[in-house]
Amino acid sequence: MKQNTLYLIIGALLVVVIALGVYVYREQTRPKGVELKIDDKGISIQQN
Repeated sequence: MKQNTLYLIIGALLVVVIALGVYVYREQTRPKGVELKIDDKGISIQQN
Protein backbone atom coordinates (compact mmCIF):
# COMPACT_ATOMS: atom_id res chain seq x y z
CA MET A 1 0.00 0.00 0.00
CA LYS A 2 2.82 2.42 0.87
CA GLN A 3 4.57 1.78 -2.45
CA ASN A 4 1.35 2.48 -4.37
CA THR A 5 1.02 5.83 -2.60
CA LEU A 6 4.58 6.72 -3.56
CA TYR A 7 3.85 5.88 -7.22
CA LEU A 8 0.70 8.00 -7.07
CA ILE A 9 2.59 11.00 -5.70
CA ILE A 10 5.38 10.65 -8.28
CA GLY A 11 2.81 10.33 -11.07
CA ALA A 12 0.92 13.41 -9.90
CA LEU A 13 4.14 15.44 -9.71
CA LEU A 14 5.09 14.27 -13.19
CA VAL A 15 1.73 15.40 -14.57
CA VAL A 16 2.13 18.82 -12.91
CA VAL A 17 5.65 19.28 -14.32
CA ILE A 18 4.54 18.31 -17.84
CA ALA A 19 1.50 20.60 -17.71
CA LEU A 20 3.63 23.51 -16.48
CA GLY A 21 6.15 22.88 -19.26
CA VAL A 22 3.42 22.91 -21.91
CA TYR A 23 1.98 26.14 -20.48
CA VAL A 24 5.37 27.89 -20.46
CA TYR A 25 6.12 26.68 -24.00
CA ARG A 26 2.79 28.00 -25.30
CA GLU A 27 3.33 31.36 -23.61
CA GLN A 28 6.83 31.68 -25.05
CA THR A 29 5.80 30.78 -28.61
CA ARG A 30 2.69 32.96 -28.63
CA PRO A 31 2.96 35.72 -31.21
CA LYS A 32 3.34 39.24 -29.86
CA GLY A 33 0.94 41.99 -30.84
CA VAL A 34 -2.84 42.11 -31.08
CA GLU A 35 -5.07 39.04 -31.14
CA LEU A 36 -8.40 39.39 -32.97
CA LYS A 37 -10.97 36.65 -32.35
CA ILE A 38 -14.31 36.43 -34.13
CA ASP A 39 -16.79 33.80 -32.94
CA ASP A 40 -20.46 33.36 -32.06
CA LYS A 41 -20.03 35.67 -29.03
CA GLY A 42 -18.87 38.53 -31.25
CA ILE A 43 -15.52 40.18 -31.81
CA SER A 44 -12.85 40.31 -29.13
CA ILE A 45 -9.53 42.13 -29.32
CA GLN A 46 -6.68 41.33 -26.92
CA GLN A 47 -3.22 42.82 -26.71
CA ASN A 48 -0.53 40.19 -26.09
